[in-house]
Amino acid sequence: MVIRSKILLKPGDMKSSLLDWKVVGVLNPGGTRFRNGKIVLYARVAEAPIHHRKNSEMCPVIVSEEEYKATTEKINRRKIERKNKSMIFLKDKICKLTNISHFRKVILDKSGLNVEYIDPLPTFVGCPSDSEYGVEDARITKIKNTYYMTYVAVSDRNGISTSLAKSKDLENWTQLGLIFQEQNKDAVLFPEKIKGIYVALNRPESSFAFSKPSIWISYSRDLLFWGKEKSLLSARKDSWESEKNGAGAPPIKTKHGWIVIYHGVRGRNKNRVYSAGAALLDLKNPEKVLARTPTSKPLLKPSTNCEKKGFINNVVFPTAAIYDLKNPKDLLIYSGGADSVITVRKLTLKEIFKNMERV
Repeated sequence: MVIRSKILLKPGDMKSSLLDWKVVGVLNPGGTRFRNGKIVLYARVAEAPIHHRKNSEMCPVIVSEEEYKATTEKINRRKIERKNKSMIFLKDKICKLTNISHFRKVILDKSGLNVEYIDPLPTFVGCPSDSEYGVEDARITKIKNTYYMTYVAVSDRNGISTSLAKSKDLENWTQLGLIFQEQNKDAVLFPEKIKGIYVALNRPESSFAFSKPSIWISYSRDLLFWGKEKSLLSARKDSWESEKNGAGAPPIKTKHGWIVIYHGVRGRNKNRVYSAGAALLDLKNPEKVLARTPTSKPLLKPSTNCEKKGFINNVVFPTAAIYDLKNPKDLLIYSGGADSVITVRKLTLKEIFKNMERV
């Protein structure tokens, strides 16, 4: 199955938020449809300082939430063990980022295929207390009349953790703090309670390799304190998700069950490939997996130049799935491509179900 993607946003579409910085990626947006029918994306914008010192690397850090003030931390190259495009690994095993991310609000027309407005300034940023190294990979879920956004907060103190914010208007956000401890990413909320309880998917990781990082399910009465965790969708050997997987878009409700669009990774380092698949969960008992993308055939894989070549090569990373207004049997899938651009694809529910097999 080859489903072509359309590039919605690329680094050149965004102005850097600070002087002498550059935008290196626009990726992994949270998204939802607003009351007027238009789609709102919270795009992750990754920036890096342009200038570097001769004997050191410069790692950006937020020093004030007011007016989004940031500076750079100088890292002596003698302390560096190795590095890649986005991270520095020090000899004491601590990691540092070479770029920093914030969220920028983007408005699409009702078709969800065309950009109407891009916020010229950062819309949602990290703060020195718990996300001084930035915020990443928003997911937005509407529950009744409130929008909730889960996102990754990166800090020296809390590591890589999942935080929660809420909004009534998709403009003004109240930050509710950390909800899943380090290291936990790819958290998405179900859009309604199930048996009176909030439900979330998330991806905890451990430094002990007893199992591959994979999708878990958790429950809460107030969206802040979570428990009753259980492994739900394990990474599978000899497949497009053999190394790890993680939830992508918040679950989509259909008459057949909850559709979960998620990403999976095979290979390592230069051979690493991010693809996407789908799972179908029972409406009343989401711990029951009804169907799933087979190990041999992902739903989506890097197929265009913008997904094969970029800041990180060979990446399709879905983070939002929204019903099409004109045809409610179609889904608009928004993804990060090669950690550089934002793409959109239109898939029919029939195509998604056809890609899955009963388990």
